[in-house]
Amino acid sequence: MESTRAEVLISATELAERIEKGQPVTILDVRWQLSQPDGRAAYRQGHIPGAVYVSLEEELTDHTVSGRGRHPLPSGRSVEAAARRWGVRRGVPVVAYDDWNRAGSARAWWVLTAAGLDDVRILDGGLGAWIAAGGALEAGMVTPEPGDATVPHGDLYAGARRTLTAQQVAVADVLLDARAPERFRGDVEPVDPVAGHIPGARNVPSTSLLGTDGTFLPYEELRELVGKHGADTGVYCGSGITASVVVAALAAAGVDAALFPGSWSEWISDPARPVARGGRG
Repeated sequence: MESTRAEVLISATELAERIEKGQPVTILDVRWQLSQPDGRAAYRQGHIPGAVYVSLEEELTDHTVSGRGRHPLPSGRSVEAAARRWGVRRGVPVVAYDDWNRAGSARAWWVLTAAGLDDVRILDGGLGAWIAAGGALEAGMVTPEPGDATVPHGDLYAGARRTLTAQQVAVADVLLDARAPERFRGDVEPVDPVAGHIPGARNVPSTSLLGTDGTFLPYEELRELVGKHGADTGVYCGSGITASVVVAALAAAGVDAALFPGSWSEWISDPARPVARGGRG
């Protein structure tokens, strides 16, 4: 049903209408990519009016945690403190956006909803869709009034969204690898010390779920993906970031997929775990 998509995504037109009508909304700019993890400079140059910059590396990740991959999940307490800094308020919807393959916004969506916050959506198509729709940009930094959001889940690994441990992944019925095909096959590995994939995984690159304009595929096509891979699905990537895009896409199609937060970077931290190479997914 399209209603499930509307629970996860919001179009640039819908966001613009909400702003024009003076309806409250908290907008988060979560620009991040592998080659440029700090998006502050790009944010300062131009962002959606009123949007607050969110650091994926500093606020949506807890690098003090060991053994959980390259991007360990933050605690619920730190998410609550960050959300209040961003101006997130009770009863006010949150929209997250990025400018690279929905990675940053999907991570924010996953973390915030796993922490138990309601009405959090991804801007479909990201910043590009906003600009294409004629949306204005403003420069500089935004410092909002502190919010009053309350996070009910202290541990996101056991929060409001399904997660898998490495032990559960090893016996998962359906496991999707969200990385690029060449990384899945093990042809190259630009980030982690070991190349390959978890045995039994199928390759569904996160970018394959996006159209050429960066928006998520239509509902019917996402439902077709669900039909191919089944409803009881686990998803991983390199460190849990782009896998969130696949989880969001499946959620938009009405499927509550589980995330392996530590993903490949956690899996290979134990040399006893098996590694597969080759294949098409």
